[in-house]
Amino acid sequence: MKKLFLLLLLCHVSSAVKHTLVYFTTASTGVPNFPEGVAVTMIDGLQAGYCDTNTLELQHDWVKKLLNDNPDQLQWYTEECLEDVPTFFKASIHSLKQRFNQSGGVHILQRMSGCEWDDETGEVVGFNQYGYDGEDFLSFDLKTLTWIAPKPQALITKHSWDADKPRSRGNKYFFTQICPEWLKKTLTYGRSSLLRTDLPSVSLLQKSPSSPVSCHATGFYPDRALMLWRKDGEDLHEDVDQGEILPNHDGSFQMRVDLDLSSVKPEDWRRYECVFLLSGVKEEIITKLDKAVIRSNWGKNGNGKGEEKPSDITVSIIAAVVVLTLILIAVTGFMVYRKKKAKHPPSPPENVSELHEELNPET
Repeated sequence: MKKLFLLLLLCHVSSAVKHTLVYFTTASTGVPNFPEGVAVTMIDGLQAGYCDTNTLELQHDWVKKLLNDNPDQLQWYTEECLEDVPTFFKASIHSLKQRFNQSGGVHILQRMSGCEWDDETGEVVGFNQYGYDGEDFLSFDLKTLTWIAPKPQALITKHSWDADKPRSRGNKYFFTQICPEWLKKTLTYGRSSLLRTDLPSVSLLQKSPSSPVSCHATGFYPDRALMLWRKDGEDLHEDVDQGEILPNHDGSFQMRVDLDLSSVKPEDWRRYECVFLLSGVKEEIITKLDKAVIRSNWGKNGNGKGEEKPSDITVSIIAAVVVLTLILIAVTGFMVYRKKKAKHPPSPPENVSELHEELNPET
């Protein structure tokens, strides 16, 4: 079973690329020094644009060229940012607070939408989901073209949106036609950034002499990668802790895998090696377990076997925390990325009125 699991991971690393175009729209109340409405556009995990109720910022030159060459997209983004985002806040938060019998405090409403495209099979998956105060509120079902309401407070909106058949058909058209078309066009303009392959720098790290040894890779792209420990050429599963892939501030990624050596004799350390595999790259990056190359912060005041200095992982983790904090604030920090939902069609009048008429239908 473990070999099968590893085989599936390896197949994932070498499989076709699935690209994503995701929009996060966030409305909040009671959050000091933070805009009431914020929207972020992510392409394959890379932030491409940001806007609030007053500002539209494009993060890369190729994004600026894309929108300059495609005024329909620029118009849509502008209307979303400067019209839909403020309406999203003003017409919705108050209504939801009434439904949930809330008065003051911090409250957050988010819409996450977009599409995923498999560049090998051509399969397209759309998604459109609303969350309120850390929990799912509404999500669109592509197969039935109806809305799913996990909470009773969302039923009034579900019934109203389900009855609007043109809106449902418009949702389907957006994520099956417009969104993937925009995504493919974006990949063409951003090829140098989005379709690149960057190998990582790999380091061995240890907090204390009794801590597990962490094999840390940073600076790689894309985020389809695998790290593992081997002993005498055999993949290890016991005493191994696999970390998640995390973003760096520059759009690259980092990950780690820890190995517990508490029961391993020092003379057996060289039998171990850390292996990194990146999608699209045949060669493995192998790092032998060697105490002499381990970076630590305990050697200076310990037995003198290490050097106390800030390691690359410290900088990477700090950078990752900063970018994650910014993104999580922008997307409210409460909704895990979930696929297979749908995005509403780009019709400015409906987009602007959607939340006012439907989340607040009694007005």
